[in-house]
Amino acid sequence: MSKSFPYIEKELSWLSFNERVLQEAADKTVPVIERARFLGIFSNNMDEFFRVRVADVRRRIVIGSQSGDANAARETLTKIHNKVLELQEEFDEIYSEVLKALARHRIYLVEEHELTDDQIAWLRRYFKDKLLRYIAPIIISDDTDLSHVLKDDLTYLITEMHFAGDVRYAAIEIPTDEASRFVSLPKIKGVKRKDFILLDNIIRVCIDEIYRPFFEYDSCASYSMKMTRDAEYGLADDIDQSLVEQMSEGLKQRLTAKPVRFVHDREMPRAMIEMVGRRLGMSNIDTVVPGGRYHNFRDFMSFPNPGRDYLEHEKISALNCHAFESAPNIFEAIRKQDILLHYPYYKFRYFTEFLRQAAFDPQVVDIKICVYRLAKRSRIVKSLIDAVENGKSVTVHIELAARFDEEANIEWAKALTDANVKVEFGIAGLKTHSKICLITRHGIDGGGRESFACIGTGNFNEKTAKTYTDYALFTADERLTHEVADVFQFIEHSYRDYQFQHLLVSPKNTRNILIDLIDREVEKSNKGKVGQISLKVNNLDDPQTIKKLYEASQAGVKIHIIVRGICSLVPGVKGASENIQVISIIDRYLEHPRVFIFGKDKKDKPAQVYIASCDLMVRNLDLRVEVSVPIYSDKLRKRIIDNFDLQWSDTTKARVINEAQSNPYKPRGNKRKIRSQMITYSNYKKLESKASG
Repeated sequence: MSKSFPYIEKELSWLSFNERVLQEAADKTVPVIERARFLGIFSNNMDEFFRVRVADVRRRIVIGSQSGDANAARETLTKIHNKVLELQEEFDEIYSEVLKALARHRIYLVEEHELTDDQIAWLRRYFKDKLLRYIAPIIISDDTDLSHVLKDDLTYLITEMHFAGDVRYAAIEIPTDEASRFVSLPKIKGVKRKDFILLDNIIRVCIDEIYRPFFEYDSCASYSMKMTRDAEYGLADDIDQSLVEQMSEGLKQRLTAKPVRFVHDREMPRAMIEMVGRRLGMSNIDTVVPGGRYHNFRDFMSFPNPGRDYLEHEKISALNCHAFESAPNIFEAIRKQDILLHYPYYKFRYFTEFLRQAAFDPQVVDIKICVYRLAKRSRIVKSLIDAVENGKSVTVHIELAARFDEEANIEWAKALTDANVKVEFGIAGLKTHSKICLITRHGIDGGGRESFACIGTGNFNEKTAKTYTDYALFTADERLTHEVADVFQFIEHSYRDYQFQHLLVSPKNTRNILIDLIDREVEKSNKGKVGQISLKVNNLDDPQTIKKLYEASQAGVKIHIIVRGICSLVPGVKGASENIQVISIIDRYLEHPRVFIFGKDKKDKPAQVYIASCDLMVRNLDLRVEVSVPIYSDKLRKRIIDNFDLQWSDTTKARVINEAQSNPYKPRGNKRKIRSQMITYSNYKKLESKASG
């Protein structure tokens, strides 16, 4: 992407982020089981990267080729390919190191040649009893179109069978949906060790039992591979189709979308690579990656721990919140004060309790909620259905186009509709990414109505709340609840003009207000006062915002940014960004809150603090319905600022984002070791202990 100011292509910055994930797998201070799981996270991230971001670059090349403007995209794709190959080599080295580290704790992933006769006999029985029923080879002929036959991001064993003067090929899907990828082997008598074997290798051991009954080959060999498809898909412009029907059709398109990556065992014979690539329809702008013997390392995200507890992270119990626990019900607690929860340090159950109590509270008349991603077993949905059965008005705005959750959201939409919940699908052309819920009750002593809102930075999802750090504000402040109600009205009636004085709502006012807030800090700096901006986001790639931050830096505003993923802004560039510093924190929890802090907290003039559902990306500012909420409570504003400052001082898991994208750890010098996530938990624990007496 050509820019007149320093700017890193978002795809390359994302690869730098995933390299930080790989650093956690390489870090010998991380428990070894967690290191194996970080390999799985890295692999899962890379799969999504190809399905979405590389597929997008590829489309830009195809479209640009028609208009003669494809050079920039081709250059980006070349850089991506080179970086991916570099990361693959790093991955293979780290995987080997992790295997050695596991072995030091007597945990082994064994291959076929390492099996004892007893283990082989056991595996043959296991294969026949547990796996064979799921094996249905694809016999590859001259007419086989592998791009339509093979499934996205699954591991396959491609078998080469040699006959007298002839070669036949076949493919077997590794049935990870039907069985664990890691199979525990019986103990060897008198040996203290724990052996696992991958499903891939069980099939290799038993390959003759699959093919011999039908093919009289002289020899055969199997090599692993997988391919990744373009995850984007078109929606039919058919007025006779409902949105649900269009989304369902779009998902079917994804199943046969164009492959964009072919990863293979580097030992795979050249003739086999060419045969597979040809039958996949791979072109010279698609990525072919030689790798190790195994693929789909995302299964390593659930790598088992057969050893001692210290081989994985210590379990940490989420905290109770005294403000909720000391009140007779959720609504009394929120009426008394604004309450801020920080997951996963605090229990998510306060939100599910918010809805559970609303479902049967006689005073509650209306519930509205925006849903983006739900847990597979969602208590939230149950409470919404219970509320309808109790005569409440319930409206659920569900985003059908939540990437990779489309199918689940379609099913939830159907289930809610069947239960007589009013289901809305948002504004055409805009994803609804807001994290808002509004409950309306009869007022105290029968006077009017009162509303209670939850506004957050993350999804209303019981599962991810255990591993994603997110803020959630519970409030009865009429300035905020009134405007949350207007957001729901805007989603349902976008043609009407809604003015927001407190909330930042994309695409209505977020971009303009953020620019105004940056300009205010510039004005302070120009007057000789301290201009200061602190931002915490998942991704930063919006060119207009980046340009404004550069202008602020040049005016002397001190800017601190914590970014988990993409950062297209280049800090520390002379004449552009000397006053901007950026760090990234990768640790046991996935950092997910978005926080905007403008100014420095003073008694006479407090800093302006927002928590937000949006990142600083074009899509979040212009193409989605997003909500950022100001924090008006002095106590809660200070808590958020203190949390930011603590993370900024991290000397254990913080990496410095620089122009070279080299991800050096933040130097500690003579400072004490600070691991911000663990100190955050400790601080909250002390806070709750003090509050409860």
